[in-house]
Amino acid sequence: MQNIGIFYGSDTGNTEDAAKQLQQEFGADKAQIFDVANAKASDMEQFPNLIFGSSTWGMGDLQEDFEEFMSEIKSANLEGKKVAFFGCGDEEAYADSFVDAIGIIYEALNDKGCEVVGKISTEGYEYDESRAEVGGQFVGLPLDDDNESNLTGDRIKRWVEQLKKEFD
Repeated sequence: MQNIGIFYGSDTGNTEDAAKQLQQEFGADKAQIFDVANAKASDMEQFPNLIFGSSTWGMGDLQEDFEEFMSEIKSANLEGKKVAFFGCGDEEAYADSFVDAIGIIYEALNDKGCEVVGKISTEGYEYDESRAEVGGQFVGLPLDDDNESNLTGDRIKRWVEQLKKEFD
């Protein structure tokens, strides 16, 4: 497997914790973590495989640092790269905008020439609407540490096993 860049934005630490768990599952020799508050387009361009993670705030907004990082994503050459997404949200309090942030990032990459990997089933999640659901699947891994923190570790492990095959 080739190198992986994990780029995350986090306010409360949940998304950062998930990024660290992802790195641990892949192995530190395979994956490098970047806080988007300090990352640039050139950081992304050095990796053939990218993972973007953001929490969703309010009624479907990107985490603030990630919102600012979107200009770096738009200016980066992501042609031919494989890209996956993960995000933190709250299925109960924000059922109408559950993990919308990863849907927003996904939509921004539509014309970047990259291949989206890591899509998963919506089974096991209870929400009303999500911009991250496309064609009956999530475009990435949704995590809900507010209501389902007991599921986070297993969800990350299963998703990494899936990505190991898709990133090859």
